[in-house]
Formats: sequence, structure tokens, C-alpha cells
Amino acid sequence: MRRRALLAGAVALPAVARAQDYPSRPVSMVVAFPPGGQADVVARPVAAGLERLWRQPVPVVNRAGAAGEIGNAFVARAAPDGLTLLMALSSLAILPEATRLFGRAPAYELDQLAPVALFTADPTVLVVAADAPWKTLAEFLADAKRRPGAISYSSSGNYSALHVPMAMLAKAAGIELLHVPFQGGAPALTALLAGQVQALASGPGPIAPHIRDGRLRALASWGAQRLAGYEAVPTLIESGFPEAEFYIWAGVFAPAATPPRAGGAAPVARDRGAGRRGAAGAVRRRQYPGLPGRRRLRGLLPDGCGPAAARGAAHRPG
Repeated sequence: MRRRALLAGAVALPAVARAQDYPSRPVSMVVAFPPGGQADVVARPVAAGLERLWRQPVPVVNRAGAAGEIGNAFVARAAPDGLTLLMALSSLAILPEATRLFGRAPAYELDQLAPVALFTADPTVLVVAADAPWKTLAEFLADAKRRPGAISYSSSGNYSALHVPMAMLAKAAGIELLHVPFQGGAPALTALLAGQVQALASGPGPIAPHIRDGRLRALASWGAQRLAGYEAVPTLIESGFPEAEFYIWAGVFAPAATPPRAGGAAPVARDRGAGRRGAAGAVRRRQYPGLPGRRRLRGLLPDGCGPAAARGAAHRPG
């Protein structure tokens, strides 16, 4: 199924997109996770769209490790010349605070990165193997209560965007689950498919083909409303957990000191032509088998999809 518009209107990237002097060299799109996860799934069509728009190579560079902290820190410390961009996830804002909780200095601070554009914002989805004994969320939770710590779930690392929603659910439901962290969303999904773990909270993109082909079953989502195309899958809110709401967003950030006309956040050109030919159009045209369209999430995207939206998402991590 063709993936419909991820955001209303064209994604706004900087006016630099039309500047004659930028980019004069390839621009690296850093993904802080291994290939195949949510950030990577979004970054590749975005990079392809920007290549057409800028007429320069935009290679996707996977710098995985520490739940995304390594790649995030790499871009935060990169030269502010517009030649290094980051496709970040919700964990961008979570990781520095989590590090401080343990008395350590964060590898980067959020203010070292400037928001450029927000591309997607989807509720995470709880999935299990299709042959798992749980057909419903209620059965999953009941079993977890009977057997504390016996049900395992994978994530993209401690305090990552796939770990936090499961920790939220466990706390809200009064259950104990076994957390098995991996280096990224793709290895976490592979572990579930291979039977190494029993559950996973994921963005809808990477899991959609496996739900379609019958290998995975969705039990619930963390959205305020049921996910379009998955109308039979209840939200955790309607299941009695009003605080269990979490969205995994993907957005582009640049080093904070990057000038506006060299990859920085402002001024932003809301160029619908660029959106059709470039990054936003590429994401919209990309095929994600089995992934239904989604609505714009109003409170999460306060100003369309430009820097204000990316900044708002970064300060509302889930």
C-alpha cells in the first residue's frame, strides 16, 4: 500500500535548499541506529529527495550505539557547516536526562542541536509474534501479572524510544517485564521475529510488512486515537491507562551554530514545489507495504513540520 501524506502540506526545509552556494559538497544524513529501524526507514527517502532537490549526494551514515547517543553526540559536535545533518528520534531529548539520573555527564545537550524539520510522528504499537498465546492486550497483561519478569521485550537500547513506552506500560499496569536492549530498532525487531524475545513496542513503519504477512500481531497502540488501518487494535488509553501515550517522531536536526543558509533552522522556506520534488515528496511516494495512512497529530506538530514542530517534539519527547 502506498504510504499517504505523513504530514499535512510540504515539509519545510531551510531556504538553503534553493541557495546557489549550498550545498557545494555532499551532505551526510546521520542515523544514530543500525539500518532498518524507524529513523533509517524515514532517513533514506528523505535523503533521496534531498539529492534530487540539491543535486548533491546525501549519503545516509549509520552511527549506532548507546540507544542513539553516539550518533546524536557526533552531530552535536560536528562542524556547523550544513554538511552534517541528523535524523533523530524521540530519544534525542530523553537520553541526556536519563544520563544525568545516574550522575554522569551527558554525551550531548539538546541545545547543541538546532531543529530543522519534523517528518513523522506516529504512536508506538505493541506487537507480539502471531503464534504467541496472547490474542488481546488483556491476556498479555494478565499473563505478565501471573509471571512477573517472565515475558521479555526488546528495544533499541536503554531509555530509547522503544524502551520508554514499554516502561510506561509496565508501571501503569503494575507488571514486571524483562527488558532486553539491542543497538537499534532493526535488531530489536529481528529478535522478536526470531523468537528471542516475546514483545516489542515499535513505530508502525518497520513492523507493518510483518503484520501484513501474518508474522506479527498488534495488541495495542500508545496513541490518543486508534491508528488508521488498525481500527481493531485498541489504544492503551481506552484500555484503562490514560497516561500511556507515546509517539515516536523522526526529525532532522543540525549542529546548533549552523548558519540559516547552510542547513540551519531559519529562515524556513515552505516551498511546496520542493516538497513535491524533494524530501517530503519522496517520503510520501515511498512504498511501505501494509502501512496505513496516518493523521496529523495536532498538539505534537504545533507549526506544520518546520523548525517549530521539530523543536516542539524535542521538548515533548513522547
